[in-house]
Amino acid sequence: MYPFIQPYRVGKLEVSTVHSLYYEISGNKNGVPVVFLHGGPGGRVDPEDRQFFDPTRYKIILFDQRGAGKSTPSGCLKENTTWDLVKDMEILRKRIGIEKWHLFGGSWGSTLALAYAQAHPDRVISLVLRGVFTVRKSELRFFYQDGASNLFPEACADKRARIIAAKAWSKWEMSTVRLRTNRAAVEKAVDQGNYASALATIENHYFVNEGFMRDGQLLEKQEIDKIRNIPTIVVQGRYDVVCPPITAYALKKVWPTITLHIVPDAGHSCHEVGIEKLLIEATNQMARLQNK
Repeated sequence: MYPFIQPYRVGKLEVSTVHSLYYEISGNKNGVPVVFLHGGPGGRVDPEDRQFFDPTRYKIILFDQRGAGKSTPSGCLKENTTWDLVKDMEILRKRIGIEKWHLFGGSWGSTLALAYAQAHPDRVISLVLRGVFTVRKSELRFFYQDGASNLFPEACADKRARIIAAKAWSKWEMSTVRLRTNRAAVEKAVDQGNYASALATIENHYFVNEGFMRDGQLLEKQEIDKIRNIPTIVVQGRYDVVCPPITAYALKKVWPTITLHIVPDAGHSCHEVGIEKLLIEATNQMARLQNK
């Protein structure tokens, strides 16, 4: 990871009469723009997210999506769909004065990256994706019903009122993201009631509505055809039970020219050693592309 840096610009962006987004910019003011798309939906950006990018080469943009993190109102589901988030990215791009940018997203962030790129291919320089997720029914069924629960039965034990359920939901996610579970990270997520509530509420909203798209839409040939010429690197943990490798392979099958790295000793987290290393190598590689 690159050294820790502070943002030189922090702001709030009103994207509707309901929602206001937190955003920040760090790195090189004149560098090539890259936007970091956090997971969830309903997750949040973290100061460490800036460290995936060379601050001497990149203009690094982070933002919290609708209802998430420091964006307000927290956990709000009104006017909160995949396509609202795509629209927000365009509003943010124009506010900052960017012609084109690199997209970097993992898990739900990879979903949003693909959705935005297919909607606005002329605004995307490259894609770096980690733990590919396309909100297909089969992916949701595996993680929340008949797949991952067979591997992590001890993490499925909480049931009661709303906040208990929200904490249980967050605990389930944090328990499964690494090949070797990070107990401190699990407990931290559970202790943060507001974060757990927003994450659980927004994720359920999106997943019950199947991402507000057709099942498998992001993998359809006519959608992939829109982005075939965009340089793309995918980093995938072999033992990722949150977003299993089968989805990354499905993307590779319909889009053979992408670069797909399978990390043999990793799960889902972007901070597993092999995944982190390849993501930084990917951003270094993409930084050499010209903004044409």
